[in-house]
Amino acid sequence: MISFDNTESAFAYKTNKELKKANFLFSAMDIGWLVKAGTRLTPWALKAHLPINGLLRNTIFKQFVGGESLQETAKIADKLSQYNVQVILDYGVEGKEGEQNFDNAAAEFIKVIQYAATQPNIPFMSIKLTGIIRFELLEKLDAAADNKSGVEGRINIDVLDADEKEEWQRVVNRLIKICEAAQRNNVGVLIDAEETWIQDPVDALTMQMMQKYNFTKIVVYNTIQLYRHDRLQFLKDSLVEAQNKNFILGAKLVRGAYMEKERKRAAAMNYPSPIQPDKESCDKGYNEAIEFCIEHLDKLFLIVASHNEYSNLYTTQLLQQKNLPLNHSRVHFSQLLGMSDNITFNLAKAGCSVSKYLPFGPLKDVIPYLMRRAQENSSVSGHTGRELQLIKKELQRRGRNK
Repeated sequence: MISFDNTESAFAYKTNKELKKANFLFSAMDIGWLVKAGTRLTPWALKAHLPINGLLRNTIFKQFVGGESLQETAKIADKLSQYNVQVILDYGVEGKEGEQNFDNAAAEFIKVIQYAATQPNIPFMSIKLTGIIRFELLEKLDAAADNKSGVEGRINIDVLDADEKEEWQRVVNRLIKICEAAQRNNVGVLIDAEETWIQDPVDALTMQMMQKYNFTKIVVYNTIQLYRHDRLQFLKDSLVEAQNKNFILGAKLVRGAYMEKERKRAAAMNYPSPIQPDKESCDKGYNEAIEFCIEHLDKLFLIVASHNEYSNLYTTQLLQQKNLPLNHSRVHFSQLLGMSDNITFNLAKAGCSVSKYLPFGPLKDVIPYLMRRAQENSSVSGHTGRELQLIKKELQRRGRNK
């Protein structure tokens, strides 16, 4: 039996000092007004060159980021490997626009792939397409999308002018170079989900890459946000498309990261919210997506990227019910670095294939990622409280066993 209450396994990789730091950080993130103020003021303070780098680097950065450079991630990856936990590397730089920045990001993604290929416990890397594509270009393509789902891989570039068509071709060329490097080096590429109003061309381009590279082995995975009420059907339609075009579907299931932004935009622009009406509906959709994937493991690869204890446990139960091994070659689990160690390390102890999502990049460039982590921990119902409860439980256990 897998238990996510086993704090000895969950935090075995942390020293007492590290655990006390985590206790302090999650206690702070449990204060709603402090998180709101911090996420608003931190980006401003950095732009104003206020001396807060040291504070950030020793608190939230150290908890959730693997380092400022690719080389700095090695120490954490080595430590995780001692506990049979793998790594998903992510160059976490966001929000840098301009062709030179896009080319630099693509080159960095390829460096990540080449580095991952030399490491035994780094099977995947993750990319955000907004790191290599102008946001406004995606918005224009999304607004002109034919089928509003992206599942057929069609992108209507007729709406673009001549310069924009050339720009789009450069985008496609960047992604092809990344995927070809991944294919050569046997590293999986996980393409992140984005906001709904740019997601359609992201899905379509990802489907094109899966069709191009997922013939004989799995290279490219799409990320499916199940807090959207249309994504379970999208998952099912994606498998039909994969079957029709004879490629392997890669599905990374997440709940989602833009809920508040999505609801606000829908209300402001007076269109139906794309988000599930409540947490119960979201959980139901997510678990139904897991069921669907486990039922079709002969046709797809699944990554359960979740911090929900029941969803992870439910996946293991479905595998056991079908007499399938917990370390099934087509099923992988993943959680973010710095969160849900009780899930990650107890899954690993049970023999599951599991990883930590390990972002890296210069402090000033990963601030958008860090602000999302702070907001996520404060907005997810009970999540920070659960982290705190487990950390305090382990500190008490260690105190008793001195």
